[in-house]
Amino acid sequence: MSKNTPPRIYNKAGQRVPVQDKSWYAVHASGEATERVIEVFVYGEIGTWGITASQFMQDLRAVDDGVSPVIAAFNSIGGDLFDGLAMHNTLSRLGERCTARIDALAASAASVAVCGAHKVVIASNAMLMIHNPWTYAAGDADSFRKVADVLDQTMEAIIAAYKAKAPDIDEAELRGLVAAETWLTASEAVALGLADEVGDGVQVKACLGQGGVMQRYQHTPAELLAQLDELPEPDSEPAPNDPPKLVTDSAKLALLITQRCAEAGISNLVAPLLSSTQLESEEVVQAGLTRAKAVHDLCVAARLPELSHEYVAAGLDEPAVRARLFDKIVSSGNGFEIDNSVPLDDDPAPKVQAKQPNPTSIWAARQAAHAGQSNSAKGARA
Repeated sequence: MSKNTPPRIYNKAGQRVPVQDKSWYAVHASGEATERVIEVFVYGEIGTWGITASQFMQDLRAVDDGVSPVIAAFNSIGGDLFDGLAMHNTLSRLGERCTARIDALAASAASVAVCGAHKVVIASNAMLMIHNPWTYAAGDADSFRKVADVLDQTMEAIIAAYKAKAPDIDEAELRGLVAAETWLTASEAVALGLADEVGDGVQVKACLGQGGVMQRYQHTPAELLAQLDELPEPDSEPAPNDPPKLVTDSAKLALLITQRCAEAGISNLVAPLLSSTQLESEEVVQAGLTRAKAVHDLCVAARLPELSHEYVAAGLDEPAVRARLFDKIVSSGNGFEIDNSVPLDDDPAPKVQAKQPNPTSIWAARQAAHAGQSNSAKGARA
């Protein structure tokens, strides 16, 4: 790190672990114009490897009408502290219409962000974790001294964020809890003032796909680590005469998408599915999952898997995707077409394509002909 480069503070422990296809994030508004509710799902890492503050603020601004209630649901290990502080301030500016909901875990920078909401509701089986800021550093002695100063300053920003939510908390006690890396249960968070209410527990796997980071914290509860190794339980089969059981809770629908995509090997399509289905109902979500798997298979068959994200987000069905893939393949000149049909006996014979000219063989033929003419001329003179 050069002397002129400011350090990036990652409010988390251990080596940064890139997470692929395991983070998901969505902003959507539901209901009529007079009863809109804006929900922001922050399920994943905060920062460059997950949900950036810039993305968070731009997406929220795009749907916010200035009057509708905003619910920010968190299940995050944390990440970049500065992004967490920016999210904190964004939620704080929304005022009384903003409620933060901790569905499973708000750790590190996520605990800073969640405390920006006017009201914080933590699920009965969820946790909130607070600890000291942590960063990487390299350079000479002066560089390390500057990094230490920045860490001290960011520590004050963390304390200020928590105190804004819990002004009556004893500051000395708060600093001790932060320094000790404290994992707070729902009731403990409410007792300290960092949460306002204990809500119903929702079975959400804590930080799906990010267990490597969880294991690097010093005091991660054993039950959370054990939960990371658990496989999602399959839904029980309803009795023949039972009416269909519909899921109406947005968090449960989002979890349903995450689990089904993981089972189908299409975890990279969670985010576009959240966007295209808008978590409208279980029926819409199930149809979206079926469509997403078909779209994924078509794109893989066409050797264009990178297009599946775009097509699922647009809500395209199989015929529309086939048409677009055909156009892509033909325009690229690859000469490859998707065709899953069984050939019929009366199919016309394939057209014979003209042989393409070969410059090398043409040149060789001309050289041979020229040599033959020369030999004939010599023989005639003899």
